[in-house]
Amino acid sequence: MDHSFTQLNKRCIALGFFDGVHLGHAALLNRVKERAAENGLSPAVLTFDMHPDILVHREDLRLITDCDSRKEILSRCFGIEDVIVIPFDVQMMNTSWEDFLSRLIGEYEVSHIVVGYDFTFGAKGAGNAEKLLTWCGDHGIGCDVINPVIIDGVVVSSTLIRELIRKGDMEAAFNFLGHPYCISDTVQPGYQIGRKMAAPTINMRIPEGTVVPAFGVYATKAIFPDGSEFDAVTNIGVRPTFGENNEITVETHILDFSENIYGVTVRVDFYSFIRQEEKFSDCLALSEQIKRDAERARELLKLK
Repeated sequence: MDHSFTQLNKRCIALGFFDGVHLGHAALLNRVKERAAENGLSPAVLTFDMHPDILVHREDLRLITDCDSRKEILSRCFGIEDVIVIPFDVQMMNTSWEDFLSRLIGEYEVSHIVVGYDFTFGAKGAGNAEKLLTWCGDHGIGCDVINPVIIDGVVVSSTLIRELIRKGDMEAAFNFLGHPYCISDTVQPGYQIGRKMAAPTINMRIPEGTVVPAFGVYATKAIFPDGSEFDAVTNIGVRPTFGENNEITVETHILDFSENIYGVTVRVDFYSFIRQEEKFSDCLALSEQIKRDAERARELLKLK
């Protein structure tokens, strides 16, 4: 048995893409923290900047979270600050699974690895969990393979959650994520139409390359950098009452809040779908609907 890799290694690391960081991933992350505590190691995650399927299979894959959001959720929900993001490029795509593991152990001081049951890696996906277990045993590296997490008879997966978000089913998405679907952005100046109707909104963008939720109005919460949070109503869509260019917008009306927060980074957590987006005859009709939406949001968020 070759123990040469383990002399200075100090990380216990979870391998995967972790799109959305859902309850299936949570099983890996909790095991990483357990093994790290048992062996005096540092818990860590290694992920890629780009989903491999986008390059390997040329898929137009829309993700749940961008890279920054994945790192934020790993820190906020799991306390894992050591997140290694490496480029997934042509060179990485053509790296054999054995060379990938040798680089991983050598460069990142890894002495224990945790992966999911369906983990594949290396050129043409030739590496899998079974081969990883054998390789780690031969090289004195600890290894855990985590079984699928099943909720309501369904295996938790990023593919499933993406479809739920596309449908606007945020309650079901929450059930599989273990936390609310969220969008984070620095607040941008908007059209000022909401302010004229006494319902000012903060304007955000859906991160590039991520899934677009069903158009409509949602009960949400706005969370600020200091941890303070406010009930809110968020509209995702093309602003049919005023829009002219079909640009997708994310506009959040924070309830009982009127401060100017341009330039502040805000996270909006999505809890419930209220209604579909619709076109109103005038500003007055829209203003009255916003009031009804706000009351409905308060009701839905009471227990959140």
